[in-house]
Parts: sequence; structure tokens; C-alpha cells
Amino acid sequence: MNQVSAPAANSAMVRAPARIADATRARELALAFDLRRLPADYYANPYPTYHALREYAPVHRMPDGGYFLSRYADCIAVYKDTAAYSSDKKREYGPKYGPGLLYEHHTTSLIFNDPPLHTRVRRIIAGALTPRAIADMEAPMVALVDGLLDAMAAKGSADLIADLAAAVPVEVIGNLLAVPRNERGPLRDWSLAILGALEPVISEEQRERGERAVGEFVAYLCRLVADRRAHPGDPSRDVLTRLIQGEADGERLSERELLHNIIFILNAGHETTTNLIGNGLVVLLEWPEEKARLIAKPELIRPAVEEFLRFESSNQLGNRMTTRPVEIGGVAMPAGTFITIGIGAANRDPAEFSDPDRLDVSREPNRHLSFGSGAHVCAGLNVARLEGRVAIGRFLARFPNYRLSREPLRGGRARFRGFLSIPVALD
Repeated sequence: MNQVSAPAANSAMVRAPARIADATRARELALAFDLRRLPADYYANPYPTYHALREYAPVHRMPDGGYFLSRYADCIAVYKDTAAYSSDKKREYGPKYGPGLLYEHHTTSLIFNDPPLHTRVRRIIAGALTPRAIADMEAPMVALVDGLLDAMAAKGSADLIADLAAAVPVEVIGNLLAVPRNERGPLRDWSLAILGALEPVISEEQRERGERAVGEFVAYLCRLVADRRAHPGDPSRDVLTRLIQGEADGERLSERELLHNIIFILNAGHETTTNLIGNGLVVLLEWPEEKARLIAKPELIRPAVEEFLRFESSNQLGNRMTTRPVEIGGVAMPAGTFITIGIGAANRDPAEFSDPDRLDVSREPNRHLSFGSGAHVCAGLNVARLEGRVAIGRFLARFPNYRLSREPLRGGRARFRGFLSIPVALD
């Protein structure tokens, strides 16, 4: 695991450099970049590497023959062309996982499929996340966050991950799917194990942990779904009931699709939002002038959440495979080429964002790629935005002078950027 340096006496964290000053070193770093052999300092601060790649190797061929894209224009072009760039992961994940539950899960969930399966599954999930369902979340979400803040105030200290950032999305998604509250305990650990197996390189221990997590998750959901079939909820508010019942025209998910896409919803809704909240509150300590602006003008919370997503993207990497010969940035690639979309790199591209290494809580426009783009844009993006606004906004109003009490502990992952622990003192 990687840790952030301890705060200085003024409680503001030291801003990590976003660029490498020495051009020769930057060029060498870019040309040697390999997702399968990442140096330790990449996990703490990948942005100097991203800048070097954009400048010296924007369409970078890695030793395994795949390409890493670091420019915004190239990344968004790949996102928008679902015909030339496939999201289907069967060819990639077969050798990685072998036959088993991880392979079954990650090749069945919405995000790793192409039309028509992707279109059918997404339509049902999006139909469940109606504007009414999302609007109904806000009042209970405010009450939830205020209760968590009361508990923090009673202690005078907190871990921003355990006590807020991880607690909010587990409860929100648990409420959406009407998961009994006393059965939500294992959800975070299952999620971390399953999503941890998406790292570019995994150990046998990580693979086995992911397999166990999928097995336990599926076994639990079989019972939950059977109970919901017997006792359906209101499909306009209960997303699980809506997923089970499908669309009015008779479109239904198979049992396998249903179970694995419930796991996907729980995992995606949990991990990325946890990182959004944790990352946002940490970067505000690194940029105290922006923290002061946001506290003085709470109405800036909407653009601020978008800026946190851009500046420290919860999800740093995406993947596609070419279905036919293509050319990206003047580089020809044959069909079957693996492509890594550098989301975190694209979100710091100066061709798209003015002064991209500066946090600006009022930045507009802000067309970041943290929710993806095109047909695969995140189906739950409005839920995540609402959670970020409520959790961060109400925390700042209650504890404007929070400060780190010990070093935050990073998650140590390349794909999902966030923290495992952020200990703070509350004044």
C-alpha cells in the first residue's frame, strides 16, 4: 500500500508535483511505461507519468502489444465508436481468470459487453434509476449523512472512509435495492475483492479472493432475489423489483444476467462514489484556498464535485479491443488490439482543460471522462453526483476546520484511485 505524506503544521497537505521537470527523464519514463510493471511512486502520484506520456508517447505501445492512450481527443473518440472498439472482455479475461466465477461475472455485467446485450441490460437498469427514484433518495440521504456526522462529532475524530465515504454509498445502493440493513456488512469487502481483480496484474491470492467473493455474493443474492420475487416492492422505487420484472414490453434479464448485474450495480455504485468523497475531501486539504472558496460559497458544490471527479478520477483506466484495423493519432492498429483508455490522463490534458493541474471548484465547462462517454456512459452518474454533493457539502458545513491526524492510506491500485483510510481530527 502507498501512503500520502503526513500534513504540515498548517494541516494542508503538500501538493504532489504533476510534471517531471527534466525532459530527458520524462521522455525515458514515457517510452518505458508498462501497466504490468508500474513503479511504486505511480500509485501515489500517476500524473507526472501521464504528462510525460502525452508529450512523448501519446499513443504508447506497451511490451504486451497493447496501447495506452493519454490524450483527451483520442480517448473520447474510442469511447464514442462502439463498432470499432469493443467492450467485450471474453478474449482478455479468459487467460486472466480461467474458467470460473470471476470470468462469468466480468463477462456478464453491463460494462463489459457490447450491443445488443449491453443495450438490453442498460435499458432495464436505466429504467430502474428513474428521475423519481433519484429525487426520492435526497431526503433520506441527507438524514443518513447528518447521522454519520453526529457520530463523528461525538468522537471528535473520524476516518473519512469508514465513517463517511464508504458508509454513504453502501446505504444508498442498499436502500435502492432494498437490501436488509443487517445484511449489508459484507458488501464492501466483496466489492473490494471483485474490483481488485480488475487490476492490470493480479496475484493468485487476489484471484482466489475474487472468486470467493463472487461465489458468496451470488449465493446471497439468490436468496435475496427469491424473497423479492415472492414479496415484490414498488417498482418505481425498488430497483431490484424493477430489475426482476423487467420492461413493460416483456424484456427480461436471465437469472444469470440479473445476479451479475446486481453485483455490478452494488460494486460500481459503491467503489467509485467512496473514492469521489474521499478524494474530494483530501484534495481540498491540499488546496486550502479552494476549500475556503467552497465553504464561503456552498452553491459551488455542483461544479466542485465535477472538479473532484476530473482532478482525481475515481476510475483511472478503461479498456477496449479493436474489432477492425484502425488508426489512432497516426498509429495504425490491427483488429484485436488491446487499448487502455487513460481516463486520469485525459482529465489532465491541457488541450481540453485550462491549467489542468490546478484544482478549480468553479471550473466550467468541465467535460471530464470520469463517467466514461458515449453508449457506455455511467448509468448511475446522477446518483453518484447526488451522493458527492450531499456528503461533501454537509461535511464541510459541519466541520470546516477538519485536518489530517495521521497519514492517509491509499488503496494501492492503478485502476481505482482512492484511499482505504483518511484519519482526521474535527474542530
